[in-house]
Amino acid sequence: SRAGIGRVAGREALVLANDPMIKGGTIYPLGVKKTLRMQTIAMENRLPVLNLADSGGAFLPMQSEIFPDIDDGGRVFYNQALMSKMNIPQITAVLGLCTAGGAYLPAMSDHVVHVKGTGAIFLGGPPLVKAATGEEVSAEELGGAMMHCQVSGVSDYYAEDDAHALQIVRDITALLPENPKATIPTRPAIDPLYDARDIYGIVPEKVSQPYDVRQLIARMVDGSEFLEFKELYGPTLVCGWAYLHGYQVGLLGNNGILFSDSALKATQFIQLCDRQGIPLVFLQNINGYMIGREYERGGITKDGHKMINAVATSTVPKFTVIVGASFGAGNYGMCGRAYGPRFLWMWPNAKIGVMGGEQAAQVLISVKNDQLAREGQQTMPAEMQEALKQPIMDATDKEGNAYYSTSNLWDDGILDPIKTRDVLGLAIAASLNAPLDHRDQGHGTFRM
Repeated sequence: SRAGIGRVAGREALVLANDPMIKGGTIYPLGVKKTLRMQTIAMENRLPVLNLADSGGAFLPMQSEIFPDIDDGGRVFYNQALMSKMNIPQITAVLGLCTAGGAYLPAMSDHVVHVKGTGAIFLGGPPLVKAATGEEVSAEELGGAMMHCQVSGVSDYYAEDDAHALQIVRDITALLPENPKATIPTRPAIDPLYDARDIYGIVPEKVSQPYDVRQLIARMVDGSEFLEFKELYGPTLVCGWAYLHGYQVGLLGNNGILFSDSALKATQFIQLCDRQGIPLVFLQNINGYMIGREYERGGITKDGHKMINAVATSTVPKFTVIVGASFGAGNYGMCGRAYGPRFLWMWPNAKIGVMGGEQAAQVLISVKNDQLAREGQQTMPAEMQEALKQPIMDATDKEGNAYYSTSNLWDDGILDPIKTRDVLGLAIAASLNAPLDHRDQGHGTFRM
């Protein structure tokens, strides 16, 4: 399936389309996961959903991974019912087959546009009908546009062809009532002073090589104007306010590992933005929180917990871009996927995992050597350690790759760095279709 957000008839909308060129548009487990993610985006941001339906239903060889569980295919229709209750418009254009459970996709929509000749909606197709009842019937007779528009009432608009159907979808979208927009501080948008193409030369190939995140901020925000918060305190985390495509945002960007002071700075900054109703943008390039005897005695765990608590309980829209490393608990503190960002993207160079490949290999070698020592055996010689180390590094690097991540839907896509500003602008605009609910403001217990 293909999915995305764009402007349709002058308003932000979410578009979800089956791809009939791949296995007849049948639904795979990841296809279900993708649809559920898009529905979550629609509900969080109150976006109209435009479905372009052309699917043969579930991919039967993998039916056990698609059908029975709470986050499988049935959840799609459950979410459709919830979205209808939430007054989120759903429009489906039936361009091809809507078979079996897929027939409920248009049936549970507010508006159904049906293309003659190619579009068909039925719980059981002609082969199944013949096998079950002995009746011979064509797809058009069983579930075609004329039958459903004229007889059953399942479909609402009769379209001559795909182009006609898409025009009807646009016409319906144009007539949808506007949501009352959430209000945040805005001003006319202006371009950054610095060329975004400079980013290609600023960001190093290796995520372990440091650079100043302010260089990225200067090429993303309006007029390259950035009011930094606590510049001299907790310098490994940069926090501050700026405007992005005319919208005020609070930015957090990593300039190294997180210490207690940087975690406390982040906690205060996130709470300020939450109280003021200012969306948060996280630029992740983080290896984690500092470890070691001195830092444990200094309370790094409880200070890191405060930052994670603040991220988890903030009510403003959050947006995350992984611009480099995203390792360990640093992923949590910088608003990883589990912490409810409205959107999360990765740059092509990004890496994600519990830790880097080198560190993972060293930990496992250390564990193995400790085991051998307890058994009274000699530790592994250097050549054996190297032989064990390389496969671990290779596997960790493969699974931490941005393309591996996006193929598993751990993120919402890979961004070209120079397009990040524009994508963030569209995402912030889309998020404002949902109200900001300050009634939920607050936080859990902070361990002092």
